[in-house]
Amino acid sequence: MTTIRPARPSDAALLSELARAAYAHYVERIGAEPAPMRQDYTTLVNVGHVWVAERDDAVVGLLVLKLEPDHLLLDNIAVSPNAQGTGVGAQLLNFAEARAHEHGRTEVRLYTNEVMTENIAYYPRHGFVETHRATDHGYRRVFFTKHL
Repeated sequence: MTTIRPARPSDAALLSELARAAYAHYVERIGAEPAPMRQDYTTLVNVGHVWVAERDDAVVGLLVLKLEPDHLLLDNIAVSPNAQGTGVGAQLLNFAEARAHEHGRTEVRLYTNEVMTENIAYYPRHGFVETHRATDHGYRRVFFTKHL
């Protein structure tokens, strides 16, 4: 069974490792490390933006959520390579939607890199709609939204 809990400061190094493992196969496609590989997880955990998915006492996923005035931004979602394809990602997406509802938001937004074609196919299967594409912080990104 997978459970989701707020990340603790002691999780930060592990979250960085998980993100590096989950996104490693995109480095060659992008020609640089994806942004989640370079995030400061210590700071994100300390401000309360990070949630972790645990299975059998092991962290298998992470979720970075940022509450915006009119929506919830799903800033990062990553699943450990050995847990990909087991439903952890879908569970984290559902959790993000529940958090949006808890905070009175009726929209979840997210973005992914243009070369992460697996993600571009994945999010619409979970009700997200592509809104636009743009260069953002030096990355070609595809933006999605889901109205709840």
